[in-house]
Amino acid sequence: MAEPLHGRIAIVTGAGRGIGRAIAARLLADGATVIVCDLEDESAARAAPGLDSSGRAIPFGGNLARREVAERLVADTLRRWGRIDILVNNAGGGIIRPFLDHTPETLAETIDRNLWTALWCSWLVLPHMKAAGWGRIVNLGADSVRNGLVDHAAYNAAKGGVHGMTTGLAREFARDGITVNTVAPCVVDTQQVEDIRKVNPDLIEKVYAVVPMGRGGKESEIASMVAYLCLDEAAFITGQVISVNGGTTML
Repeated sequence: MAEPLHGRIAIVTGAGRGIGRAIAARLLADGATVIVCDLEDESAARAAPGLDSSGRAIPFGGNLARREVAERLVADTLRRWGRIDILVNNAGGGIIRPFLDHTPETLAETIDRNLWTALWCSWLVLPHMKAAGWGRIVNLGADSVRNGLVDHAAYNAAKGGVHGMTTGLAREFARDGITVNTVAPCVVDTQQVEDIRKVNPDLIEKVYAVVPMGRGGKESEIASMVAYLCLDEAAFITGQVISVNGGTTML
């Protein structure tokens, strides 16, 4: 079986569960070695061996919104393998509520989870990708940035920053063999969504109602787009926000 990412070293943030775990699984299946990052050491340690038993899934725990933690991740990876080929900025998760129901703490947490994690990790890996003359950064954005989904204003502020960072970095590093893209899902059938459904079923129904296909995305469908953007054959795609959204927004 072909392994188009054989030998590549990839970091996937927020990979302990959900979409991140599916992305890590897909990159491993495609031959990469994957640093499986999650907020807690325990969740990363649980996820890694379940993804791969050959030693190519390496756990890392810590809050990547803190610069010193992101520095440790990058330093540990370089110490062991000497390079970082792929960065998937998946860490995030929304605190979804009406804007005026947010507190200063929930606003800060939303920005930290979704934007600062991506900023620090990108800032730290890009010098090494530039020196190597090759790199892939894939961010996880949100289709709600485009469609103004109910109760998503603060989340969209964070993910909109990720979308904006994508185009800026893509242009800046376009001649260095580095591509930077964002995959923007709509609602995806994850355990997190089911957890929200238990406490706010009306919100979830509103979210699903805007999808023309009438269903949520599958984690594997998001992972497949991320994996494609990591390939050599995707070298001419950069600065794009690619919606994987069942038609929620078009063009």
